[in-house]
Amino acid sequence: MPPLALRGVVTKVGLMNKTATVVVSRWAVHPLTGKRMERTKKYLTHDPQNKMRKEDIVVIRNCPPVSKLKRFKLETILRSPEVERELQRAKQAEGQ
Repeated sequence: MPPLALRGVVTKVGLMNKTATVVVSRWAVHPLTGKRMERTKKYLTHDPQNKMRKEDIVVIRNCPPVSKLKRFKLETILRSPEVERELQRAKQAEGQ
């Protein structure tokens, strides 16, 4: 399989150790009407350090099979709302 990197949002994490569910969205054009439709697909992703949190925006890359359904691994975390909130709280506490 050629290298494939996908960008998606973490929707489920913590139920399985070292695993998170990432939803990847794409736009497709309907063949008959020509309207744009959003298509989504879920991928089970290997996360060895359990870094991912819910609603993180991440880049995942395909890899050799880790388990029956896991075929992708975490490459980078682009944006993490939870970490951003913690940084804001730290700045506010520092200013007070």
